[in-house]
Amino acid sequence: MAFAGHQHDHALGLNEVSYDDDKEITQHISSEYGLEQTTTTRRKREAPELVRNLSSEERERLERALVRKIDFRLLPMIILMYIMNYLDRNNIASARLAGLETELNLSSVQYNTAVSILFVGYLLMQVPSNLFLNKIGKPAIYLPTVMIIWGMISACTAATHSFGGLIAIRFMLGFVEAAYFPGCLFYLSAWYTRKELGFRTAMLYSGSLLSGAFSGLIAAGIVSGLNGARGLLAWRWLFIIEGAITIVIAFGAFFLLPNFPRTTTWLTEEERQLAVWRLDEDIGEDDWVGSKQQTFFHGVKLAFADMKMWILMVMLLCIVSSGSVTNFFPTVVKTLGYSNIISLLLTAPPYVLCVITSLLNAWHADRTGERYLHIVLPLCVCVFAFILGAATTSPAPRYVAMMLMVPGVYTGYVVVLAWISNTLPRPPAKRAAALAAINAVSNTSSIYASYMYPESAGPRYVVAFSVDCATAFVAICMATLLRTILVRLNKKLDRGEPVEGAVAVGEGVLGEAATKGFRFLL
Repeated sequence: MAFAGHQHDHALGLNEVSYDDDKEITQHISSEYGLEQTTTTRRKREAPELVRNLSSEERERLERALVRKIDFRLLPMIILMYIMNYLDRNNIASARLAGLETELNLSSVQYNTAVSILFVGYLLMQVPSNLFLNKIGKPAIYLPTVMIIWGMISACTAATHSFGGLIAIRFMLGFVEAAYFPGCLFYLSAWYTRKELGFRTAMLYSGSLLSGAFSGLIAAGIVSGLNGARGLLAWRWLFIIEGAITIVIAFGAFFLLPNFPRTTTWLTEEERQLAVWRLDEDIGEDDWVGSKQQTFFHGVKLAFADMKMWILMVMLLCIVSSGSVTNFFPTVVKTLGYSNIISLLLTAPPYVLCVITSLLNAWHADRTGERYLHIVLPLCVCVFAFILGAATTSPAPRYVAMMLMVPGVYTGYVVVLAWISNTLPRPPAKRAAALAAINAVSNTSSIYASYMYPESAGPRYVVAFSVDCATAFVAICMATLLRTILVRLNKKLDRGEPVEGAVAVGEGVLGEAATKGFRFLL
């Protein structure tokens, strides 16, 4: 028997929720910001048969085994791929100390332009790439293919003999590499629930942090052992060796990476149904079903109409701007007065510390379901580090500041990346567009930040560190604003008022989305 239940607050534009015999629910929902009214239709869903027949103990045991299986098959390879992604992007900083600037006769401004031009290509490709990945649903093919191409481009850097050639190579490298990181963020969000995502995102980003540590160590080995070998300076060998390693790893990824849960062959049918359903019940809406359900422009429209995406975009832009010091970290460390090889070795400890703090912070954020403090507190450390770095020229406190800069920025950064998927969870086309757009715009900061670190500004880099300090403060303000908005939206959900982009109580979805109702993580 069909019936209609009226919501209590028509002043907010919440008209009615109707149920009929075919278990379809039609809601007339106002925008969460009081804007235009929208109508959505959802079908009440039941768990797949193989999942429905499991007892709670069997379900819990099977899900733990499934998550371990996904972790083992997915995480090691994408982390290794991201190590190479970041290594190939940022090895120009090590190449500078290995003779690139001298042999190509580059001025300081020309070198900074070679660093920043990569992010122009990086900006242009991210949104189209993520929407294309969402459309085809084949990350196991797409991501390794992209990796082979950028490995070839990176290796070709060794063949450049002029500023113009270096600029062309760097632009193309950024254009192709842009596909990987936002693609991986979307990839992870298609496999893990909201409370699993923070730690896995941190594990992925630990790849870039490890590459920061490895980069200095590898460069030190190449400078001391291959400089002048076969008539090539060490910086050329740096690009050749790291580019070749990238290509080899990419070929291995073809055989190891899965696609999305519905299209992965190494899961049993029971595991496949559970992998899909646990995401469904976590959010209250089915995730990636097939390419026909994914449209390029609809996802972009949904993402860009959501105020939360713009707040997250400014927040991440400011954090990445503060983290631009990592693009010049070997140069900054060199101001301590040590030799090139010692300076390269001294770049490793801050990144190792950052890996530890990022994983612990993200693990605790997932364990508690809290996001805001796990972002803001590391940024406070970051502000202190930049003030200390700009205020003194003594080697010991300056290196303490350098030890804290990288963890201060990136410990909270990885939690922000998870917060994006937590806050803009469905539909997948919207999530893909938002992740790519936010990540793309955030990297525009690296374009202007590249000019804040001329060698003449050392050793204190007062202007650069002051800007980094200010942007970290703005990021704290944006996190506070977003938390305030999400608290307000959660209160509306507590009252049973539907919110666009969320699933309220009583919509026929089992698990967390029905028993407690979907709530934004704060």
